Amino acid sequence: MALSKTYDGDEPVRVNKWLAQSGVCSRREADALIADGRVRIDGESFTDAGRKILPGQTLTLDEGGASQLDARLTVIYNKPVGIVSGQPEPGEIPAVSMIRRANVFGPATVFPDRNSHLAPVGRLDKDSHGLLILSNDGVLAKAIIGPQSDLEKEYHVRVRGELFEEKIAWLRHGLELDGRKLKPARVTRTGPQSLTFILKEGRNRQIRRMCAMCELRVIDLLRVRIGGLDLGNLPEGQWRLMTPEERTGLIGQS
Repeated sequence: MALSKTYDGDEPVRVNKWLAQSGVCSRREADALIADGRVRIDGESFTDAGRKILPGQTLTLDEGGASQLDARLTVIYNKPVGIVSGQPEPGEIPAVSMIRRANVFGPATVFPDRNSHLAPVGRLDKDSHGLLILSNDGVLAKAIIGPQSDLEKEYHVRVRGELFEEKIAWLRHGLELDGRKLKPARVTRTGPQSLTFILKEGRNRQIRRMCAMCELRVIDLLRVRIGGLDLGNLPEGQWRLMTPEERTGLIGQS
């Protein structure tokens, strides 16, 4: 089905920029669609990458172009401990290899294959578990891990070591990693040796390193939320497709 959108801005804007800002596709994808003649403005086809759309004009993406965008794939995986989210070392198991028909949770209309080129969107180290997004959607990846992203990431953490309010205050604000000050974190004590972290950044092994600075050892780390996307009832080791509504929500929050 073709896609139509009417531009309601006040000033003319380049088509590729508007499509990217609207979450329809990336600028690179927009340029390719325009070059292929798949985009029309008020019924007129064009191939000029610099074309602008005027207030009140309607852009239409033909069925072939819309199908190309629909082929983008994003899955939500409840990663177990021991599975590697990124590039594996010899003998390690990458998360992408675990996205198979045998462990899908609920109904699925499409399934990844070796041509899907899914990549992890955000770090989750080998010793941690929980919510991991794998996608070939550049717009979504930018919304979640791009330099301008402001999405929250929530983690449930169990630690060993003496835990008192001064340490929690340090974790919330004032620590540095690799010579750079961390953004303020929301850290809440949820039990004698458990904490909830809500971060807006994802530095390498950040929570483990923050805790180590406060003489705390992380013994379990579970990611349960990214933005408005919750892990929910997805069983460990299983995956499901991200819904269009979830994608729109994440892009809109970034």
